[in-house]
Order: sequence, then C-alpha cells, then structure tokens
Amino acid sequence: MPARFKDLCLDANDHQALADWWCTAIGYVRRPGSHQPSDSVPIEDPAGAGPLIWVNPVTEPKAVKNRMHLDVFGDTAELLALGATLIRERGGDIEWDVLADPEGNEFCVFTPRG
Repeated sequence: MPARFKDLCLDANDHQALADWWCTAIGYVRRPGSHQPSDSVPIEDPAGAGPLIWVNPVTEPKAVKNRMHLDVFGDTAELLALGATLIRERGGDIEWDVLADPEGNEFCVFTPRG
C-alpha cells in the first residue's frame, strides 16, 4: 500500500506562540482537547477544508532553509504586519512572495484567486 498524506508539522522553539501566529495568519483554531503546555499544538481549519497542522516543540534553532514549505493564498502586507519577514519579493521569474514566519519557517504567498 502506498503512503498517504496525513498532517503537516512545523517545529518551533516557542510552539505555543507560533501556533497562535499561524491561527491568526490563516484563520485556523486550536483543536479542542486537553493538552499540556509542553505538548505539540494541533491547529485546524474551522471549516474542515484545510489540513491539520501540528506545531511541535523543539529545542534546536532553525539552521537552514526548509526543504518543504507551505503555500498559502493571502495578502503579503497583512502577513508582514502580523510579524512575518519578507525573504523574496515576487517579480521576474516568480509570481509569489516568499516570507518566513516569526521562527523563520519559509512559506510562499500567492494572490487569492478571483
């Protein structure tokens, strides 16, 4: 049987704060349940359309560029105002902005369709 996609996971030094940041940035909510502050934080799309994301506590700092990243539809200016960092602006050969969340995890921002 081939592997199947299950969830997405993000590592973070401050997993509680990063979970809150991503909830605000993409409209997710923390999954209800009894979770200890040291546990991974599951966040989910309240409409049930997007994947479950686990924000996992780690002690080591981010050291290199992500080999896998998130692509989102959104407004770059709004994400920057929330605390994202611009890594590469769209233009030339790319039609998206490359940003990093507050812990340096890269993600691409595409203009919403329609």
